[in-house]
Amino acid sequence: MLKRAMSKLVPQILRFESLPSTNLEAAQRAIEGAAEGLCVVATEQTAGRGRLQRQWISPKGAGLYFTVVLRPRIHQSSWPLITLAAALAVHEALLEAYSLKTDIKWPNDILSNNRKLCGILAETVDTTKGLAVVLGIGINLTSSAFPPELCEIATCVQLETGKVPNLEIILRNLIVALDLRYEMLQAVRGGEEIVREWSLRSSYASGKRIRFANGREVLEGTTRGLESDGALRVETAEGKIRIVRAGDVTELRTLGV
Repeated sequence: MLKRAMSKLVPQILRFESLPSTNLEAAQRAIEGAAEGLCVVATEQTAGRGRLQRQWISPKGAGLYFTVVLRPRIHQSSWPLITLAAALAVHEALLEAYSLKTDIKWPNDILSNNRKLCGILAETVDTTKGLAVVLGIGINLTSSAFPPELCEIATCVQLETGKVPNLEIILRNLIVALDLRYEMLQAVRGGEEIVREWSLRSSYASGKRIRFANGREVLEGTTRGLESDGALRVETAEGKIRIVRAGDVTELRTLGV
């Protein structure tokens, strides 16, 4: 059961029928001086984006399209941990709302039955009040959230639970969970706690055979935990540890599995 704690994150929700991108709207508001906790929610996005500038398909009423403005009080070197904290929050919100158990693929994709259910995109913005982070979260609610050709790699809350999801229930639980995890991150030794909690909830944290790709660089190996800043440790076939901070990770499955 999620419990609300005393927090400095005070949500103010702005709702839109349609936006090019909730991240773009939140970034503009942040540049203009919006307070931490401003949340932007849209019924649809016409130019939604995921990691690495990929398109995030966001049809009307098919998903939760959400961005929050954050003004972290931790050293900027620890800001990559914000996406790990957000992944924990999504995991917990879906578990609370629908008893839906999910996996977290490094760094921040939420999976159910090895298919993508949610994506997270954090971007840094230079504002009149200093650097801020706009944290975008897109959760597939129904199968209309993605085209049929993606059904082998994408999924939604409705398919995974057999229930018609209620956006407002998920949103409420997400804000509570994000509040808690964000405050945890900014506490003394909070980064260590976020890494530990993330590792407990992700099958990708340790012992997972993966392929990593970043541009022309391709690496195969076995995951061996996270660095203090959330970077992934990968052991190669030669026994060397490589530190991965950006790129795509896919699971390498045994033939016949």
